[in-house]
Amino acid sequence: MDASFWHQKWKENNIAFHESESNPLLIKYFKELSLAKGSRVFLPLCGKTLDILWLLSNGYRVAGAELSKIAIDQLFADLGVEPKISRVDQVDHYSAINIDIFVGDIFDLFGKMLGLVDAVYDRAALVALPESMRKRYTAHLKEITNKAPQLLICYEYDQSLMEGPPFSISNEEVNQHYSDSYDLTLMASTNLTGGIKGKCAARENVWLLTGD
Repeated sequence: MDASFWHQKWKENNIAFHESESNPLLIKYFKELSLAKGSRVFLPLCGKTLDILWLLSNGYRVAGAELSKIAIDQLFADLGVEPKISRVDQVDHYSAINIDIFVGDIFDLFGKMLGLVDAVYDRAALVALPESMRKRYTAHLKEITNKAPQLLICYEYDQSLMEGPPFSISNEEVNQHYSDSYDLTLMASTNLTGGIKGKCAARENVWLLTGD
């Protein structure tokens, strides 16, 4: 699964993964990160998620990484904000008051470019990546955010019944990626209404990752 897959999704507006409202699990569990207002939250592979508006509206600063320029142009249009755009190495930096989005390959984004991160909110990144990329992604995420605490949302289902994305991420796999750097708490595990794309039953798991 390469960059062209996601570029085509956005070009065709084939974005069923985009939610039409802020994620209720973010709203319910974000407080568990115990962040002060003004804290900076990083959203990897953020798209044009309305979760960004929720975070900004609740007094937090936002940083994000996204492959698609189309998604980020739409994000800022939806926010009604005109970003300042600059080039940093291989990445385009879209910036405005309290928001920085880095457009390009997340593996081209480094900690010095990203800046301070107080917490990570991963709803759409880990589940979007095939197994062959997930170990590299989680190691990179820990490095560029200095192992900032995370709120992580995953799906768990029988992968043989449907190809991802979103991919199934077992509790065991979450532990494999993160238990060396965090204390892991499974905050919630619920049946996903309608399953994955209406094709198979799934559970939606909410993880809190804090310093070990």
